[in-house]
Amino acid sequence: MQGRSIAPLLLAALFALPAWAVEGNAEAAKQKISMCVGCHGIPGYRTTFPEVYHVPKLGGQHAAYIVKALEAYKSGERSHPTMRGIASTLSEQDMADLAAYYGSAK
Repeated sequence: MQGRSIAPLLLAALFALPAWAVEGNAEAAKQKISMCVGCHGIPGYRTTFPEVYHVPKLGGQHAAYIVKALEAYKSGERSHPTMRGIASTLSEQDMADLAAYYGSAK
């Protein structure tokens, strides 16, 4: 491999980092939570789509868990249609920011 640069490999590895490796900004998330608070901001809220479903409280949840959950919705590993639709629009930075916000909230 003499004479070849490893820069392309390093660049590829950088872009392959999972969202939890991106530093979240709780302050930036305040501009992004409008899609979340309609369900997750109501204590004891239950949805009726696709079935009666208790909406979990996110405040105080581990940030890494929130990111993994959002990634699972985005990939289709988790199947709630509303969450999949929302997660599909989020970047890794968005996920990290939301996780930082809810992870620090009570």
